[in-house]
Amino acid sequence: MRLCVYLVLLSCILSASVAMPVLEAGRFAWDAMGGAWDMFRAYKDMVDSNYKGADKYFHARGNYDAAQRGPGGAWAARVISNAREKWQSDMSGRGAEDTRADQEANVWGRNGGDPNRYRPAGLPSRY
Repeated sequence: MRLCVYLVLLSCILSASVAMPVLEAGRFAWDAMGGAWDMFRAYKDMVDSNYKGADKYFHARGNYDAAQRGPGGAWAARVISNAREKWQSDMSGRGAEDTRADQEANVWGRNGGDPNRYRPAGLPSRY
């Protein structure tokens, strides 16, 4: 009887240790999807607000919200931010200085910095 109990416990431990990487991968993917949604929501709010000078705030906020979800969210924020800045610097012609400032706000938010550092005066409180 004792051998049977030990075998059942050993099976449970082994099953849990095998399932853990699968659960972690699932959690990463879930966080990444949520992070992508946070980035989209920040972009949508930026477009809806149409507020001059608020670009860096929305960059920082989107990255902050995404990173708060965990490693998957931070990964999604990094990938989306880098792709957006690559596109902007190559296609829009905004220039290296604007890209550098955007990336500074992206990293600030992703590292847990308060996005309100970049909030312009007068931006409506709903944002």
